Amino acid sequence: MDGDRVEIDGGIMEGGGQILRVSTALSCLLGLPLRVRRIRAGRSQPGLRPQHLSGLEMVRDLCDGKLNGGEIGSTEITFTPGKIKGGTHIADTKTAGSVCLLMQVAMPCVLFAASPSELHLKGGTNAEMAPQIDYTVMVFKPIIEKFNFTFNCDIKRRGYYPQGGGEVVIRMSPVKELSPINLTERGTVTKIYGRAFVAGALPVKLAKDMSAAAVRCIRREIRDLYINIQPVREPDDQAVGTGSGIIIVAETSTGCLLAGSSLGKRGKNADKVGIEAAEMLLQNLKHGGTVDDSLQDQLIIFMALAKGVSRVKSGPITLHTQTAIHFVEQLTKAKFTVTKSEEENPSNDTYIIECQGMGMINPNL
Repeated sequence: MDGDRVEIDGGIMEGGGQILRVSTALSCLLGLPLRVRRIRAGRSQPGLRPQHLSGLEMVRDLCDGKLNGGEIGSTEITFTPGKIKGGTHIADTKTAGSVCLLMQVAMPCVLFAASPSELHLKGGTNAEMAPQIDYTVMVFKPIIEKFNFTFNCDIKRRGYYPQGGGEVVIRMSPVKELSPINLTERGTVTKIYGRAFVAGALPVKLAKDMSAAAVRCIRREIRDLYINIQPVREPDDQAVGTGSGIIIVAETSTGCLLAGSSLGKRGKNADKVGIEAAEMLLQNLKHGGTVDDSLQDQLIIFMALAKGVSRVKSGPITLHTQTAIHFVEQLTKAKFTVTKSEEENPSNDTYIIECQGMGMINPNL
């Protein structure tokens, strides 16, 4: 019926909110009217949740677009983008929905805006099934800035499950185009650091227990490195609700950053939280890639938009990454190839993700 609308099936492959984020961002950037059906069909509660809806509404406002079907639980939307403008935009999930996922949908768009942007993102800063805000600052930011742009991430308040209440302000200026990246040399691990945090009603002893358990776990594999995981209690005026968690980052001689993280919850032993994060980090170090599982899929849209060939060496390709590649290729002229890495160590399960980017040019600059 709508001949010029791109049709997206939101229920295939990973079948979650990521399909919505990638396709809406690209729709906005490329001026492509979009219809997404079967939204989050692969989830136990299909349809739009508050964080997906607030992300869509923010992108709509960023580009003076039109959104139909934008209500909680909706399994189909149509989106008609307008011209991307800068300025101040607010997205409030009013839940513990992840502010980091709000950032994922908006960031590619505001890079190609007409003027600088300030995004006020409200919700959960440390939420299940999403990158923690600490991951965004410690890992995502330094690596993503290799595409030749910078952003500022100001954590005003942290907010935890179930009520959220966190607020993060992202400030960034538009770019003319993105440069490709080449992350194929892992180097050796030179330092390991992180933070174990508690907030609200929890004692700082829990943070110390998480940190100590994580260090013990890493020590079994990596003996000769100083490991610095700071236990912190978030200041009461900068955190809403009660929460705890840990993030551990390994930095390599070539500037790669790989992480492991875990969140505490009621009835979960603090040692277990620390060990989970440590094991995730060790798993990410084992495959020999230059990025961890959480960053892998977040790079795809930027690789597609960049001008030239980007190459990233990773561990096993996640379903999130396969899904991102599928929809990016459907909507842009970018071309991806994934090949098994011809390593000196054949037991390493490593892959090279290569992308011939579409070379998006900012029409406003």
